[in-house]
Amino acid sequence: MSNNAQRRTTLASLRLFGKTSSMQDDIEIKPIIIADNYTLISSFMRALHENEKHLFDKTADWNDIEVSYMRHITEMQAENDGTFLVVYVDGIPAGFIFGYIEEQDDSRIEAYTGKELYVSDGYISPNFRRKGLYKLLNEKLENIYISKGVKRIIRFTLSNNTKMQSFLEQGGYKATRLLYEKWL
Repeated sequence: MSNNAQRRTTLASLRLFGKTSSMQDDIEIKPIIIADNYTLISSFMRALHENEKHLFDKTADWNDIEVSYMRHITEMQAENDGTFLVVYVDGIPAGFIFGYIEEQDDSRIEAYTGKELYVSDGYISPNFRRKGLYKLLNEKLENIYISKGVKRIIRFTLSNNTKMQSFLEQGGYKATRLLYEKWL
């Protein structure tokens, strides 16, 4: 086995335990409770909203929505089997992903009516990007919910967020609907 193949095998096996390492970084993924880590999560959400504001000028200022949005994701975690994963690089929080279960009612038009994972938010701090951290977070989140019987994952991204669209398409996601807005 080549050194690269051996390293990939080692990294893949370590990922199963939520921890991986490379020559330079110690990477660990941990599930956390939003209510117990409000300051950290709010700071990540602020950074996410600032990033989205560059892509969409109608994104609300974090100061205007912090309390209500933090309440919303805290409730989704508690009431809808939510999972909030944080990735740490050398002990430093580098990013996160958050998703929760949505139960469908009988008003849906799709054939599938079971549980769905809705991936609500995700973000990697700029100085930690291009290391595959978001991919690790996404794989871990998906695997958690696949083991719970989820067969469908829903995600939204901004129409001009081409990097995320490319990431999702490479991961097997397909665009199925377009949301049109008219601001009056």
